[in-house]
Amino acid sequence: MGQGQGLGQGLGQDQGLWQDQGLGQGQEQGLGQGLEQGLEQGLEQGLGLEQGLGLEQGLGQEQGLGQEQGLGQGLEQGLGLEQGLGLEQGLGQEQGLGQEQGLGQGLGQDQGLEQGLEQGLGLEQGLGYQLFTERLSKLEEAEGSFDDFTRSYMSYGVQRQANNSLMFKEWAPGAQALFLTGDFNDWNSTSHPYTKKEYGKWELYLPPKRNKAPAIEHETKLKLVVLTSEGEELFRISPWAKYCHKHVDSNTYDWIHWDPIRPFLHQHTRPKRPRSLRIYEAHVGIASPAEEIATYTNFTLNVLPKIKDLGYNCVQLMAIMEHAYYGSFGYQVTNFFAASSRFGTPEDLKRLVDTAHSLGITVLLDVVHSHASSNTADGLNKFDGTDSCFFHSGPRGHHPQWGSRLFNYQSWEVLRFLLSNLRWWMEEYRFDGFRFDGVSSMLYHHHGIAMSFSGGYSEYFGMQVDEDSIIHLMLSNHILHTLYPDCITIAEDVSGMPGLCKPVKNGGLGFDYRLNMAVPDKWIQILKELKDEEWDMGNIVYTLTNRRKGEGSIGYSESHDQALVGDKSLAFWLMDKEMYTNMSSLIPMTPVIDRGIQLHKMIRLLTHALGGEGYLNFMGNEFGHPDWLDFPRKGNGESYQYARRQYNLLDPDNNLRYTQLYAFDRDMNLTEDKYGWAASRHSKDKVIVFERANVMFVFNFHPSNSYSDYRIAAVDKLITSLLRK
Repeated sequence: MGQGQGLGQGLGQDQGLWQDQGLGQGQEQGLGQGLEQGLEQGLEQGLGLEQGLGLEQGLGQEQGLGQEQGLGQGLEQGLGLEQGLGLEQGLGQEQGLGQEQGLGQGLGQDQGLEQGLEQGLGLEQGLGYQLFTERLSKLEEAEGSFDDFTRSYMSYGVQRQANNSLMFKEWAPGAQALFLTGDFNDWNSTSHPYTKKEYGKWELYLPPKRNKAPAIEHETKLKLVVLTSEGEELFRISPWAKYCHKHVDSNTYDWIHWDPIRPFLHQHTRPKRPRSLRIYEAHVGIASPAEEIATYTNFTLNVLPKIKDLGYNCVQLMAIMEHAYYGSFGYQVTNFFAASSRFGTPEDLKRLVDTAHSLGITVLLDVVHSHASSNTADGLNKFDGTDSCFFHSGPRGHHPQWGSRLFNYQSWEVLRFLLSNLRWWMEEYRFDGFRFDGVSSMLYHHHGIAMSFSGGYSEYFGMQVDEDSIIHLMLSNHILHTLYPDCITIAEDVSGMPGLCKPVKNGGLGFDYRLNMAVPDKWIQILKELKDEEWDMGNIVYTLTNRRKGEGSIGYSESHDQALVGDKSLAFWLMDKEMYTNMSSLIPMTPVIDRGIQLHKMIRLLTHALGGEGYLNFMGNEFGHPDWLDFPRKGNGESYQYARRQYNLLDPDNNLRYTQLYAFDRDMNLTEDKYGWAASRHSKDKVIVFERANVMFVFNFHPSNSYSDYRIAAVDKLITSLLRK
């Protein structure tokens, strides 16, 4: 944020959350720096070594709360057992930085975290929350309510009225004139002009035909004609287009008027929000063994049952928003309101979502509001003939690495467009939430390029932070969670922005979860660089648990990026070429396959149990998919050989050991569904031991040692309860 204030008056300073109170000055050293002086004194007051603050990490690897005195002074001032830390409610548990009374006494506040946030993250005084409330108030004052404002998809673009007349509305502030053309008028570019309104708005009314049918038929082609100030005619697609289809033998898309006589009607209600998220991340186009682009219908019939069988309660769909370039993995969006036509029709996607709901599966959309394709013929770029319109003009409007356009989040009409886009996917397609792509790029003017975030608060709060993006994300989460209380939002943020997953009312950005992106990077680093006997159990546990307390995280052992051509999945790092020759269960298991299968299982279960408050798996990785992912392109002869997932490897008649990995993944998810995971601890000897929800986990990562009669300390909950009293 500007002037180093960040989301609040205090958190953005080098001094940490609270100055001269409670836990000390709060430099980057973290709350738990003084184990020798802090934790020992805390133990005297009943905190407990492994369940209260969590071994060497204490609270504060990322919190930045304490300095020379560490926990010691804070505990002396009242952070004790009964005042908020406790054995279960400690700073290192899901309760985060305290309950209503939690950190109150120790931090020198009267009401704990809530008042602390007023002075730190900015509940009432912070710059971020103040700007958010100002923007929200102006929005409601001008538009009546944010409910109406975010339903602008019902008035913009093309809308059929009750009498079958058609109303068209666009925002094109740089245009000198606007026309509608298409099949309906034999592509006359000037016969149907729009009328110019205030604030760059344009409107057109088309009465019904004599037979009372709409003037434009379902599935016919349309274009907007923008007349620029230089007199140039530009053919464009409406930003609000609901369906776009690719030209035959062309890379550009047509705007198709989508208005079916009998639209699909959802039959099933949304499932209740899962207690814990087990996410199956999927790309519809590659969800088949066939060397072709798979369809929504294929996914509905063949993949959703597998997701249900595997025990995942959520599917996250990638590449749904229309994108002209298939190889972009869906991250170069051209048409934000159009479901990708390469997989089928909008009705097919609605049926997919409805079927998932019938199976009790929550459906998330991978939404891309961080940038847009630079395409002009079928994208938003230079829509009205200017360099700006939806984007910043000049260098600020261009992402230097992605070659894409960057939205102007301060613009009123951009706000209308993007917030209405979220409502559209929630209302029209009945998605249950979103995974927001590229959040790190949105948060900072430097977009995270060449940045290595160390956790110091000066990295997160200062002139480098994009206030407009912050406010936009706060508005997005506020509106979604207000209108849809069970809505789930996940942020792809590698930077570790503090408060990202705190409620907006508390000065946070309002996300429910962030992706714990350090975990897959750690596993790949270990497999690339270390022999089995060199694995450091403490370092593994540190990475798995090194996340902001009180802010939800999604753990995953490998990302979809690691499946891309040139990289390797975990299974391939472990077993390499033997996956093509020695995975048959009809031949003796080789040492490489034996080791690979066992480590694959252990890595996934450990990540599942310890890596976050939710879990994510990219399609195919659950059974150790042997090939990388490579979309058709000139460099591979436009081949679909690797743009697929080989579910056929699971056919029982093939007698392949991939089925063993599949079965383990299913059992892992079903066990989590039964118990839920809760707390963690670890030991040495390359053994990791922790307890979650009355389930004791014991992992032996030692390459050669097996252990018998291995003593593990376990305290009965009844005894623990008595000790507390």
